[in-house]
Amino acid sequence: MNAFDYELVIRGGRVVTQGRVETSDVGVRDGRIAHIAPALGTGQREIDASGRWVLPGGIDSHCHVEQRSGMGMMCADDFYSATVSAAFGGTTTIIPFAAQHRTASIPDVLADYHARAAEKAVIDYGFHLIVANPDEKTLRTDLPQAIRDGITSLKVYMTYEKMRLDDYQLLDILALARHEQALVMLHAENHDMIRWITQRLLEQGHTAPKFHGVAHDPIAESEATNRAIAMSRLLDVPVMIVHVAGAETVQLLRGAQRLGARVLAESCPQYLFLDAKDMDRPGLEGAMFCCSPPARDAASQQEVWRGLLDGTLATYSSDHAPYRFDATGKLPKGDATTFKEMANGVPGIELRMPLLFSEGVMKGRMDIHQFVALTAGNHARLYGLSGRKGELVAGADADIAIWDPQRRITVTAGMLHDNAGYTPYEGRTIQGWPTTVINRGRVVVQDGQLLVERGTGQFLARSKPQLPAVPVAGTAATHARGAVLKALLQVRGPQ
Repeated sequence: MNAFDYELVIRGGRVVTQGRVETSDVGVRDGRIAHIAPALGTGQREIDASGRWVLPGGIDSHCHVEQRSGMGMMCADDFYSATVSAAFGGTTTIIPFAAQHRTASIPDVLADYHARAAEKAVIDYGFHLIVANPDEKTLRTDLPQAIRDGITSLKVYMTYEKMRLDDYQLLDILALARHEQALVMLHAENHDMIRWITQRLLEQGHTAPKFHGVAHDPIAESEATNRAIAMSRLLDVPVMIVHVAGAETVQLLRGAQRLGARVLAESCPQYLFLDAKDMDRPGLEGAMFCCSPPARDAASQQEVWRGLLDGTLATYSSDHAPYRFDATGKLPKGDATTFKEMANGVPGIELRMPLLFSEGVMKGRMDIHQFVALTAGNHARLYGLSGRKGELVAGADADIAIWDPQRRITVTAGMLHDNAGYTPYEGRTIQGWPTTVINRGRVVVQDGQLLVERGTGQFLARSKPQLPAVPVAGTAATHARGAVLKALLQVRGPQ
């Protein structure tokens, strides 16, 4: 007979749960939280968390892992290096993308990603599905089946030549998402605005990385966001605008939400801690800071902070898109690479939570509950993981990160665990760090050591997202339009 009350007990930490902070113990059995209370019984393994925060493990719902870009470049990280890096940063669940390219079938794409992740991941994972070819079979058969198999979120692009969908195709995807109760994520930038500016910059010999920021004008982001909101309103279906960068876009989203639009949004570390000046470095160094949308200016940084704090932006993700600073990623043509040819994206999966903890919690910008919601709880709710991930509550998976608020770290690329080979946050000092990270009761990271094997993470078949409801109030004309729309969706929607 087992002489211990629990397999694991975390002792005396500042436990954050359901709007409360209490000094307590956390007892774990069979990979789940069994009890949260002071003075629990004995554990087969015990961890002293005195003076430390005990928080839910993070959920990173926007990251690119072992994914080939539309330009044909493979990410630097596979499912092993990406999940190890995530774990060292306090994240216990990732939801990367399974990317369909134009000629690929959805079942083949998913089979490939499942095989890669199952062999390598050290923490739990799900998938979003990028849709680049919404043909009849995809809409009527493959996507509904994928959603029913637990991939309850889709991503579509409004830019990138080889990935983007036109508005008609976007409406097809939104109609399907409404029918199947899935969440659609949109990369919102106006493709033709970017293409038009890019062509004229190149014709005038402006090829340096800083012109990436010029080509991706903030209006391209806000215009596409406005169009996405309009399509969402037309079909009364929620959408998620990802990686919001510009002040105008945040303000547009805030206004739309106040008027009842069912639009959600996220932002990322690069839009809080980087700006356009980072792309204006000697030679091609600025390429290391180029992502889409690009980082903007101080006013945009402040508006993104405001959006995270007032709820306009519901989630904070990494958009980890690691490409090495060489011919495999950022510099496919070496010193002759133009801003149009370099891979877009920056690494950040490991530093996502520590950056926000340091600059948000430790500097008094946000309280600990806002931090938990933005890095874990809201992700669980919006992506079908509620009750299992994202909060410390009896019955949930024992996904726990123990944070030392006094630990100070100066960031270097060499201390991180991804394969990008550089970090855009080099030299930044961070206060607060996760010293112990637990996934389903397994101690994954402790005191700088990885304690689990590759392939021990589990795939998460996710349930339907918890999304904003259709507003009840409305005019007679609004309700009449809704009745007509419902009839149209029954005729045109996926069967």
